[in-house]
Amino acid sequence: MTAQKKSDAPLLPVYLVVGEDALKRDAVVKRLRARLSAMGDLSFNADEFDGEAATGADIVGACNTVPFASPVRLVEVRAADKLAKADSEELVSYLGAPNETTVLALVAEKLAKNTRLYKAVAAHGKMAVIDCAPPKRYELPKMVRSMAVGHGVTLTEAAAAKLVELVGEDTVRLDGEIGKIALAHRGPDAVGEREVIGMVGRTAEAKPWEFVDAFAARDPGRCVSLLGRMESISPHALMAMCTTRLRELICARSMIDRGNPRGIAAALKAPEWRVKNHAAWARGFSVAELRSALVSARDAERAMKSGADAHAAFLEWALSVAARR
Repeated sequence: MTAQKKSDAPLLPVYLVVGEDALKRDAVVKRLRARLSAMGDLSFNADEFDGEAATGADIVGACNTVPFASPVRLVEVRAADKLAKADSEELVSYLGAPNETTVLALVAEKLAKNTRLYKAVAAHGKMAVIDCAPPKRYELPKMVRSMAVGHGVTLTEAAAAKLVELVGEDTVRLDGEIGKIALAHRGPDAVGEREVIGMVGRTAEAKPWEFVDAFAARDPGRCVSLLGRMESISPHALMAMCTTRLRELICARSMIDRGNPRGIAAALKAPEWRVKNHAAWARGFSVAELRSALVSARDAERAMKSGADAHAAFLEWALSVAARR
């Protein structure tokens, strides 16, 4: 016997579409609307609410409205995680005995599993909560190439990676840029990296961990490039992250010198994936260089806190450590 398809499963009285991937959330709601539209005219049987402004009484009232010339109604609440506590409680009470002719779709970026509203939805079955968590960074290039096919074009691996680098991890923005590329692209060949660079402006802010990784890899050029794309993080925070990495590399170097590089994760009490490059980075420094870098970090931090230009002092220190002598 084949497993039941989600589209063939009985409709539930409520769905929670939750997660930070806005494109995935929109796709789920679109599929739900398409399914309900096939059952009846949604133009007369759908209500939309904004959780930041709607009251629980209004939402419950819409849920209890009898559908017109259709077996079902749709009530959609965007930003359901923004509902005031009293309004959320009204929905919790409603979900104890929901109207069988209404599908309530709660759409939220974040909603903790220990909240009463989350539990009230989850009580209606494992398919009531639809996870729209964003993909991991390393998964995005492959996802971008799949998205491009939907727009009628193909992207090379390098082009997809470059698009993610330029635009960032927001799947809605990535999809928008792919759409623009598809409109401008001519010919049957795949879109290449140079074409992406020519059509897409850099809008993504670099992540702090990208800078710290470049610092550990002793890549001054990349450090400067990344720092120029980091507007929202302070040099003091970066200094703390870099000194933490130096301490990790000192430990890693010690494990290597003892002939036990595989013990780095256990020594740092960190998962293997987080320290997979630590051995290679540690080998790029001598023990004396790592100790000297940590001492100079103390001096640089004092300068940053005593009136010197914090950005300039941090950059000077970071480049002096990253530079190979």
